[in-house]
Amino acid sequence: MNRLQKLNAFDTRAFFWCNGYGQHAPVMAGSRWISRLGDGGLYLILGLTLALWEPEDGQAFLLVGLLAYGIELPLYLLLKNTIRRDRPCHRLQGFRAAIEPSDKFSFPSGHTAAAFVFAMLLAQFYPSLMLPGFILALLIGSSRVLLGVHYPTDIAAGALLGITSTLLALGVWEWI
Repeated sequence: MNRLQKLNAFDTRAFFWCNGYGQHAPVMAGSRWISRLGDGGLYLILGLTLALWEPEDGQAFLLVGLLAYGIELPLYLLLKNTIRRDRPCHRLQGFRAAIEPSDKFSFPSGHTAAAFVFAMLLAQFYPSLMLPGFILALLIGSSRVLLGVHYPTDIAAGALLGITSTLLALGVWEWI
């Protein structure tokens, strides 16, 4: 068995272990709700609210956020459509996800990438909100595994993509 096969086997075992906790009704209901927070609308509403409420930091938060999402989204689409990893609910026989995924492929997790962009922005512009931001990002990523639409490595890759995209955006922002 080569390294990629070993990683895939480990990822599948980790998926089933994590997903087993998601089968309890309260966990499933909470996972659905938390996952919806990562759909994207909340980030835009909060960014616009901060831009109006706190003109200096809020506007920078919004502009850097738009730049970070402008970096993250094309990279996410490129990776997802190049790697083309089937979702667990499409690959694992007899397994059914709790929700219908928006597309066929799982790597990386777009919900997680977006959540980590937002968490990194909070850490940079509103350090007192860093811990809640990262906790929410982790919960959003975890919810995607509990709902059966992502493997744990999809979440790790999404987190890395979100963090990297935000660091690039912050670098560009400092440069201009």
